[in-house]
Amino acid sequence: MGEWKENKLSEFIILGNGKERPRTEGFIPVFGGNGILGYCDNSNYDGETIIIGRVGAYCGSVYYQNVPVWISDNALAAKPKKGNSAKFFYYYLKKLDLNSYAEGSSHPLITQTLLNSIDISIPSDIKTQTAIAEVLSSLDDKIDLLNRQNKTLEQIAETLFRQWFVESSSSGEYVRLGEFVETINGVSYKSSDLNPSKIAMVSLKSFDRNGGFRTDGFKEYTGKFKENQIVNEGDLIVAHTDITQEAEVIGNPALVLGHPNYDKMVYSMDVVKVVPKKHDMSVVFFYYLMKTREFKGHCEGNANGSTVLHLSKNAIPTFEFLKPDVKRVKEFSEHATQIRNKIHLNIHQIRALSDFRDTLLPKLMSGEVRVER
Repeated sequence: MGEWKENKLSEFIILGNGKERPRTEGFIPVFGGNGILGYCDNSNYDGETIIIGRVGAYCGSVYYQNVPVWISDNALAAKPKKGNSAKFFYYYLKKLDLNSYAEGSSHPLITQTLLNSIDISIPSDIKTQTAIAEVLSSLDDKIDLLNRQNKTLEQIAETLFRQWFVESSSSGEYVRLGEFVETINGVSYKSSDLNPSKIAMVSLKSFDRNGGFRTDGFKEYTGKFKENQIVNEGDLIVAHTDITQEAEVIGNPALVLGHPNYDKMVYSMDVVKVVPKKHDMSVVFFYYLMKTREFKGHCEGNANGSTVLHLSKNAIPTFEFLKPDVKRVKEFSEHATQIRNKIHLNIHQIRALSDFRDTLLPKLMSGEVRVER
């Protein structure tokens, strides 16, 4: 298996600075400290590149790319030396939790000097490095496949909804959403209520900016709540507040996903729960209605605030849409429920694979678990 070699990180990788992002648009990803910022028509790094967040709350975040990229001045680039495996060092740096090395509290920073001085212990044999990277990559590849499958399934359901209830609707009659649903406000809480608990709080962190529900966004909660402020897997919630600059979250719907670590879930005051008033109108129908660009535009038009956006309490009830045929709603709901069940199954598989990878990662990187070359 070869020996494990101890040395400074600088012995194995070459670090480089990023540059201010170009203003031109294109198809080359621009990376900052928290992943992709956008796309441009030029690159400053090519081939296998490790990207490390340099400054801010996300400094120390680690990404891997094997395509041309532009790395902004909020990130650093790392390239392996002497034939070492770039993928191995990507995983190794993730294991190190570089954010814990950051200097400064109010404005955390990671420098080349700091990174170069870190002591590491790795396999000296490059074939062993490659074997370890392949094990971890195989898990990430399965996770990526399931994520892409979920994206396709979601697009199918959204397209079907639009065809049936927006583009091909013969109703001609507009109705208000408030006739069909009620909204229930979430829990008003203090920071002192956030303590280790088997009760999870769903908050804005539970909303993925690209759509959907994030199971890594829970806060643990020990405060008071009402019975109607409990949410279960499959319940529909909508973001009522937004702190992003581009209003990326406000008005976004999500279907709640449970987590085995928690016995109960409640939701914060930044979120509302949407409950159908009529049994012939399903939660999944309203979820896809709220995923339309028409609903998003309505919410943006009914939001106020400068630093923090707040959705008007009348925003959801006053949204107007074409009155749907009840039989068509039932048929759509059956199709969409099958799709959502498959998506949920994939999400549970993704969670299991991610947990296994995260458990295996430090064991492989420390040599506690060895792989055959």
